[in-house]
Parts: sequence; C-alpha cells; structure tokens
Amino acid sequence: MVRMVSIRTAIRVSCAVMLAFAAVVAAPEAAHAQDPVCRARGSSGSRPAIGLVLSGGGARGYAHLGVLRVLEENRIPVDCIAGTSMGAVVGGLYASGMGADAMQARLANVNLADIAFDVEKRSDLPQSQREDSRLYVGSIGFSADGAKLPAGLVQGNRLQALLQEWTSNLPANAPFDTLPIPYRAVATQLSTGDEVVLDHGSLPLAIRASMAMPGLFAPAEFDGTALVDGGLVNNLPTDVARAMGADVLIAVDISSPLRPLDALSSPTDVMQQMLGILIHQNVGRHRAQLTPNDVLIKPTLGNLGFSDFAHANEAIEAGAAAARAALPSLARFELSPEQYAAYRAAHAAEEPRPVKLAHVEVHTRGKVPAARVNKFLNLHPGDTYDPLAVTRDLQTLVTSGDFESATQQLIDDQDGPRLVIDAREKSWGPNFLLFGLGLSSSSEDEGGFRLNLGYRRPWLTASGLEFRADATLGSDLLRFNTELRQPLSTALGYYIAPYAEFERRFANIYDDSTGVRMTQYHLQTERAGIDFGMPIARLGDFRIGLAYSHAFGSPVYNLPLDDGTLLFPDVYGHEISARAKLVIDQLDDPLFPRTGYFAELRAERSVFGQSDPYTELYGKLIGAVSFGRHSLNASVEAGGDIGGQNAANPLGFTLGGFQHLSAYAADQLSGNSMLYAQVTYLNQLMRFQTAPLEGLYAGISFEAGNVWQQGDRFGSSALKRSVTFFTSVTSSFGPLYFGIALAPGGRRNLYFQLGHTY
Repeated sequence: MVRMVSIRTAIRVSCAVMLAFAAVVAAPEAAHAQDPVCRARGSSGSRPAIGLVLSGGGARGYAHLGVLRVLEENRIPVDCIAGTSMGAVVGGLYASGMGADAMQARLANVNLADIAFDVEKRSDLPQSQREDSRLYVGSIGFSADGAKLPAGLVQGNRLQALLQEWTSNLPANAPFDTLPIPYRAVATQLSTGDEVVLDHGSLPLAIRASMAMPGLFAPAEFDGTALVDGGLVNNLPTDVARAMGADVLIAVDISSPLRPLDALSSPTDVMQQMLGILIHQNVGRHRAQLTPNDVLIKPTLGNLGFSDFAHANEAIEAGAAAARAALPSLARFELSPEQYAAYRAAHAAEEPRPVKLAHVEVHTRGKVPAARVNKFLNLHPGDTYDPLAVTRDLQTLVTSGDFESATQQLIDDQDGPRLVIDAREKSWGPNFLLFGLGLSSSSEDEGGFRLNLGYRRPWLTASGLEFRADATLGSDLLRFNTELRQPLSTALGYYIAPYAEFERRFANIYDDSTGVRMTQYHLQTERAGIDFGMPIARLGDFRIGLAYSHAFGSPVYNLPLDDGTLLFPDVYGHEISARAKLVIDQLDDPLFPRTGYFAELRAERSVFGQSDPYTELYGKLIGAVSFGRHSLNASVEAGGDIGGQNAANPLGFTLGGFQHLSAYAADQLSGNSMLYAQVTYLNQLMRFQTAPLEGLYAGISFEAGNVWQQGDRFGSSALKRSVTFFTSVTSSFGPLYFGIALAPGGRRNLYFQLGHTY
C-alpha cells in the first residue's frame, strides 16, 4: 500500500514544475544527429524504416501493449523505438525481444503498482524494522548539515530489479543499437534541465531513469549524471526516432489530459496542473513535427490516472481499439506472412549463454563495508552468473535497510566477464528520527495521547554497531529506552545488546465489584541489562539475557484505615532476573492485520533480590486471513506469575481498554494471571484514491477475558465479555477507529482511537 504525505509531495511536484519550466523555456531544442540505425531489416523488397514512438503517462502506458498487439496481428514491423517514461518501459522490453503477448502475460502476474512504488511485504523486512512499524509511521534523516529527506518518495528498487530479471540475457555495457530492435530512452538531466537521450549501457537503468518523476521517484544516476523523467522535456520523442533514421513514424500519445478548473481543489492539484501544462506544450511541439506519412495513435483513456494500475486491462483494450481505428493508415506498412516471418527472425533475441565470472566487484559509498554486501551475494570469481539469483539477493540487501539502492552490471572486459555491484548507502542519513502518534478517547475514562519518537544511528563502527533510542511522551506515560546493538556474526546475525530503560506512568485502581475508580498510582521503573539475540530467519527474533530492575509506586490519593494504616500502600522492589523472549511476526500490518500471523512467548525468572522468587510466563498469538474485501483476525493472550510477585511490575497483568476488553476502562482489571481472546471481522467498504487516506472498513469484535489474583485458581471465575461495533479508516498515520463496545449488565463504552498504542 502506497503511503505519501501530501505536503511533501507538493514540495517535490513544485520542484518538478520549476525544473520542467526551466527545461522548456530556457533550454534549446536538443539535437540528435547520428548515423541512421533504423533500417528496414529482415524483409525483402523496398519499404520505409518504421520508427515507433511511445509517450509517457504512468499506468496509461498499458495502452502501448494494446497497440503493439494490433501491430503484430497485422504484421506491421517496427524497426526502431524511442520512448519516454512508461513508454520507455514498454518500448525497452519490446526492443529487448519480448513480444506483446509475452509482456502482457508477465505484467498480468505481477502487481505493477506495488513494484513501481517499492511496496515491500512487511514479512520480508528485518525484525528490527517490523518492531519500529508498531510505533512509528515515518522517519526523517539528518546530519551535521541539517535535516534530510530522500530524493524521492520511491527509490525504484523493485522496478529496477524486475527489469533486470526480465532483461537478464542482455549485457550491461552494450549500445542499444545492438538490441533486437534499436532503442532510445529519453530522460532529463536534473542539474541543467537538458534532455538526455540514452543509447547505451544498462537497459534497466536507462528505463528507470526515463520514468523517474521528480519528487515521486528518486533520480537515477547514469554515467555519473543524475537523471529524472524525460516527460519534462520530451514526452513524445518523435525527433529522437527521426534522428535514428526512421522514414515514417507511428507515434502513440497516452499523456494525461488537463483537469478542469473545478477539479483543482488544492495547491498540489494546481502544481500538478502546471506540470501537465508544460508536458502538453512539449508534446504539442513534437506532434506538430509529424508529417502526412506518419501515423498518430491517441487511445481514449478517459480519466485513467497516472497510478491507476488496477485498470491495466482497460488501458490495453483502449490502446488496441485506437490502433485498429488507425489500421486504414497503417495498412500500407503490412508485410506478407513470409516477409513478416523473415522480419521476426532478424529481430529475434539471442538465447542467453552461461557466463563464468572472471571478476566480482562490490562498490559501496559510505561507512557500510563491502563485506555487508558480500554476505547477501555469496558470489565469487569462477561462479556461473545467475542474474535472477543476484537480483533476488540485491533486493534482500536493500530491504535490510542499510542501502537506498543496489544495482548490478555485467561488463565484458578483455580479462573476461566482470560483475559490478554498486550499493549506495542511504543519502539522507546517517542519523534517523522516527515518529508516530496515538490518540485515545472513550466514555469510560479520560482521553489521552502518546507521542512516540525514535532515534537510530547505524554503523557507528565498521563492525556494524548501532545505537537505538526510543521515547514515548504521553498524558499517562513517560518512557525512555536506549540500546547498543553489536553484531557478533555477519553470516548468522547473532548480536549482543546492552540496554537501559526508564518508565513513569499513572495507573488507575478500580473497585472489583462496582467498577468505580478508587485511586491512581504513580509508578516508576528503571531497568538495565544485556541480551544475546539471534534472528529466526526472516520470521522474527529470539533474545535471552540478565537485567537489574528497580520499581517504586505510590498512590496519588489515599484513605486512612481504623488501625492507622493506609488503604493503598506504597510498593517497592528491586531484583536481578533472567528473561527469554521469542517473537515471530509475519503480519501484513501490525496495527490493522488482514493477513499473516504473530507469536510472542516470554519467560522471566528472578534470580536475586526477591524474598519469594517468581517465574512470570506470558504468551500471545494472532492470526489473520482475508477473502476479497472480507478479513478475519483472532488472537489469544495469557500470562501468570508462579511463586512470588514480579517486583518490577506490581500491578501484574491488566485488561480493559481499546481492543483489550473494549467495554471496560483502560487497565480496569488487574491481577497476577490473565486470559484474553478476541475475534474480529472486517469488511472493506471502499478504497480512497487520495493520500493520506487509504480504506474505509466496518467491523465487529467479540472479546472475552478475565484476571485472577494470586492464590485464586487460574480460570476460577467467569470470563468477562464484550462486543464492539466499529468503523475504521486506514491512513498513512495509522488506523482511525470510531465505535461502541457493549458488555452484559448494561456496560457500554464509546471510543475514538488513532493508532494502536494504548
């Protein structure tokens, strides 16, 4: 799911508009003089060399597939291709030897929206990033020079990896004239606004550069130059195809129409309209250069948007319909079956041959050593080059969080094939500030907020030492914790982690029989320890260690008893304990799960400082499945103290509050043992097309649970029940809930909740 902050997008779009304006107004018309490479090959007789020109337009570019399919069905040859942005994607794949049907079949099997916008499955992330996603919704990088943001909301890694996989049979340093069909991609030089025609090098990188819409996609570096979307300067590159030697052109224009004035409802809309105006101006100039011998195809795509990849089939059919409508003008280019067979043979892609690597070079920029890259590659000179395996390894490397991009190029040198890996450390570091917000309000207790802030400083040393700090500032909670995480094994991921924690919170104490709040405790806990940790593949994490804890609690207000003592005593304790914790986290969303599973198992044993040693056990399981727009998730949670009482947690286990027996006030029930279970059904009512909102849901939750005091038999009293009806809106800031919870005895609780931090 793509998450974009509108203000940030607006800033980047405005930069794109200024860049485009400079390119259109100030830059001279680019020259493309060169020897003709567009020749009518593979068919007998004299015919013109036909150049195919494909414009940019995001998801509207699926229409190009429909056009190509009609050209193939009617045996109309293509002798060279010039493309911009999405036109460069379709054109580059077609030039590599991939037919229209094969391309459509491959695209049908991938979610191009997720790939184009670098949407990663949460289950593929390292556990440390999954932990962060529970509290934080965004991050900002900073250094001694000030705050930094990524050069684009999307780095384009998944798209480039996909293109690399689909063109793995091609060398990385060959001229594009040697492709099955000669090809050119158009990009814009970010520093000058000049048009750049890409005619050699890595085909995936050239395609990636041509579609790097400023602000949305990070610039691509090609031969040391930062490049962005070519649509800013030449969205319909007819002159490029003509310079390649094309005698006639088939130009396909799928650029988006300008929006009516009443549809411009925000500053971002206005700036996007300005960008559209500039693109329309350069398209208009190049359409004016078409001659009566050329053919212009303009598919009717209606309001299909730049990112509307879900309607790919509609765009393909619109392109096919427009091409069929142009067949009277295209018929003069039609070849006989024999001529077309000869043409296809002349333009067929060569079968890839096994390549033995003579050299493997790894280039990194920044403090992350090359050994970090080699850990993921496991590739050596003399190995057979497997481009698909390398692509997967590099994608895993980028997902690890240390690099903003990682690319591969296979270069033929005199000494033999050389694989060059270029891994780029995040340019917006090396310090990262994370942030998140939770809000809660209900009819049963006071509303509150929690602001979560995190700091990450990876690679303090070449061995990978990382400093982590987290703080929660809330109306009922103040928490700080710091940790140094030192890897012990590059291959296995083992680490040690000394840490320190501080927590101060308010906890309400209720009468068990009436549910009336009797007092409020002010609790403070300090804890310091050291853990040994190890990842469980990509599933989760296991930690075990020793810690010293100190806790103190006192009531905010109290009542004297007849014997002179107070009803609510102070509590105090300190201890040294051993703790083991296993977390398996494969949920798609930690705050609003629709697929996946989660497990947490924890055991803690006091070893010194307690008069009555205790063992505390805790476990939680979550499972979620989806069927179309319907989702079901269930969880069970249990815990208990055996022996004495945990001095660092005098209130024990609690229930009550949002999605934790929602009809009861937050932490209204407390005891030394606890059992809780819930089942939630979700129905997706609609999806929003405008950030930061994502989807609207209606749901119902059934909950049951209770707590028991020390000395009571576990489960000795009946479970308390609660049912909740709610609506929820998912957003870039977390889920937003409105609902009512009901329980037997007339108990009810109206609530509003943002996030899931209570």
